Amino acid sequence: MRLVWQLAAVALIAFLGGQALNAADRTPWLVLVIGLATAVLSVVVYRWVVAKTERRPVTELGRAGAVGQTSLGTLLGVVMFGFVIANIAFLGHYTVDGLGSPGGAVGLLGFMAAAAVTEELLFRGVLLRIVEGRFGSGIALASVSLLFGLIHLVNPNATLWGALAIAIEAGGMLGAAYLATRNLWLPIGLHFGWNTAASALFSTEVSGNGTPQGLLDAATSGPVIVSGGAFGPEGSLYAVGFGALMTVLFLWIAKRRGNLKPIRRREDRTAAAATLPR
Repeated sequence: MRLVWQLAAVALIAFLGGQALNAADRTPWLVLVIGLATAVLSVVVYRWVVAKTERRPVTELGRAGAVGQTSLGTLLGVVMFGFVIANIAFLGHYTVDGLGSPGGAVGLLGFMAAAAVTEELLFRGVLLRIVEGRFGSGIALASVSLLFGLIHLVNPNATLWGALAIAIEAGGMLGAAYLATRNLWLPIGLHFGWNTAASALFSTEVSGNGTPQGLLDAATSGPVIVSGGAFGPEGSLYAVGFGALMTVLFLWIAKRRGNLKPIRRREDRTAAAATLPR
């Protein structure tokens, strides 16, 4: 039951925040405020529902590492996406024609903050953590990453390749970042930095969503394997490659720190389930 309660609580905030963001779509500063409020409220609700259903300190969202880990993750996300764009531009498939929409960039900051926080709480905070407790780190990372990718098939310009790319580069990397640190602040920062660079800074499509123009008036072109096509640079082999490399790095750190849990036998899962709060 804890899985249901936790998913429902965070999903409700994500839904209500999404409706408010859609209603404020033409007012960038209002979108920023609503997006940030949704992010903060999601964290508050997650901490409350996990503490209530599991009767433990919510260490994965500890206040001590909030600023440092989130800032580090944001910087890594921006730099990673910058490398992706640099490689696409080197081949002549990303061009900038001037200044785009600074107001649009402001609104995208709020939208991406809400998306990054709610998605990380749902997929890494609830699903990955709970599935890992029953089946081990490997099965949890693979299954939740695949689900994370498939969810993106509902986006307007989604493709099966794009969903698979998201599963590898984002689902794997963000899940591995959680396993390496055992906190959600680093994956939240990574997610936010990556999406913000893609949308608000470089003005590219994000996961086939029909993303508004950001700071730059820019365009991508060329083969899907290079530019990602209508799905955006996340469908580029560059993005998949960088994400896969970061996944391996984070998993190496997780192993060094002893943070990986082995596959659990059926009798172990039954015994563990019997001790969980209902």
